[in-house]
Amino acid sequence: MTQEIKHNIALNLPSLAQKQAQKVAVKYGGMKPDSTGNFKYDSLSFAELEHRSLFLAHKIRESGLLPGMKVLMFVRPSVNFSAITFALFRAGLVPIFIDPGMGKENLLRAVEHIKPDGLIAEKQVHWLRQIYRKAFKTIKVHISVSGSTWWNIGAPLHSLQRWLNQEKSSPDITPLMHVVGPQDPAAILFTSGGTGIPKGVLYTHDIFNAQVNKLKTLFNLGPSEVDLPGFPLFSLFTITMGMTSAIPSMDPSQPAKANAEYLVKNINDNQATFIAGSPAIWKNLAEYCKAHNITLPSVKYLVMFGAPIPLSLHEAFNDILPNGDTYTPYGATECLPVANISGSEIQGPIKEKMLKGLGTCVGFPAPDTKIKIINITDEVIQNEDDFTPMAEYKLGEITVLSRSVTPEYIGMPEKTAEAKIKANSRGLWHRMGDVGYLDSKGRLWFCGRKSHRIKLANKVLPTIPVETIINQIPGVRKSALICPLSEPIIVIEGKRSPRLEKLIKDKMRDDERLKDIKGIAFMNSFPVDVRHNIKIDRLKIRDLAKQGRLQ
Repeated sequence: MTQEIKHNIALNLPSLAQKQAQKVAVKYGGMKPDSTGNFKYDSLSFAELEHRSLFLAHKIRESGLLPGMKVLMFVRPSVNFSAITFALFRAGLVPIFIDPGMGKENLLRAVEHIKPDGLIAEKQVHWLRQIYRKAFKTIKVHISVSGSTWWNIGAPLHSLQRWLNQEKSSPDITPLMHVVGPQDPAAILFTSGGTGIPKGVLYTHDIFNAQVNKLKTLFNLGPSEVDLPGFPLFSLFTITMGMTSAIPSMDPSQPAKANAEYLVKNINDNQATFIAGSPAIWKNLAEYCKAHNITLPSVKYLVMFGAPIPLSLHEAFNDILPNGDTYTPYGATECLPVANISGSEIQGPIKEKMLKGLGTCVGFPAPDTKIKIINITDEVIQNEDDFTPMAEYKLGEITVLSRSVTPEYIGMPEKTAEAKIKANSRGLWHRMGDVGYLDSKGRLWFCGRKSHRIKLANKVLPTIPVETIINQIPGVRKSALICPLSEPIIVIEGKRSPRLEKLIKDKMRDDERLKDIKGIAFMNSFPVDVRHNIKIDRLKIRDLAKQGRLQ
């Protein structure tokens, strides 16, 4: 075996298939329980997943897709999602993952920009590509994962189901593991476009391997744990660790609509120990468990990511997780994980500082990760010699150096230049697009997005500290600090209330930290990001305020 082959992220699979052949690798119970109220789970053992991914790798190659080609994937949660993805990795192809929740215009723009060579998708996407042919014009190979293919117009359409019907008659398959180097492309993941247009982020095989190693270390993960991934791609990490991945019964593109009753059953049926996803999922779960006096004794790690986590959400799980804790890893599509903290660590002095408006503590740097705070600027920084790290407790822009820093945005050299800084030793610093600071112990404190900051004459006003203070006023559900014209205002989610408005004005008058806020507005419901359904879209609120469309 050559030195290069070991970099392929799929290489762990044949090894695991030998070590734990009969252990369940992935299972899925569908979107709803059956007539008896129980879920009927489909599953693949590690040996079956190895065989299926190898069989599909050969079929995908035979379809005309060659190593290095880009393959767009729109596949619903199922046991075959993992099999298809590992098949692409081992065949040397580069899967592209675009969040369908980003909206039709952004989705079509992303597809047209990335120029995929192949498409593996549900039949609805194949219907879509026949209507919007311009966006999908570069695709040479079409593969449907659902239903018959008689309705197809134009290019030949391969059927995944027809392939799988042939699998049992192919017990012996020639091994296939494409030779890759550590910096060879492995996948392209799109950002949600929450603060601009969606961007395709290039992942290498080395980045995936680095992320697996970090997660192993952060959470002490291994074959004895069972994963319930609210974000489907996380199952690829845990499967390569030898864990069972139990796909939850939810639409991952709409985490806020996850059915908490189903999730409780998924967790208990599979004795899940590691559950991870958007805070919107776990907010629903906490409310349901509290209302029905339910505990989740199997769960050791409840991991929430994608937005600042309210202290109340950590505290809500204190009684629900008798044998576990909550965790909030900080990171982004372009680099993750960067830092991590548990709910129990947040109690005491850290909680008091957060409530005082000092930001959100996201913990110590992850393994193999350096964090520096630099002066906030919108200018390009080419080399690390061009910035000076800021002192402890000084607010600045968060930058990260790690093996898991992604190298570029595909086809966007200007955006890449804005986000990356060359390191003198090796690798790149990634500019997170966030502001924050490091405390005297080396913990990172997050204070908001850089693009959301308010630039005043003599200082910068970040969003999170101000909103945290406002959110503690009785009756305030959520708040958003914006600057629609020349002066900052605070926007409150909900109908305008004279009583609540008076409480806020009293707080603004009495609290020195709120002296820069010059007005109050109300909005029935805040717009949120499409991926995690929880990050407040402050730029959209600002635009609505400029148009005079707030209360």
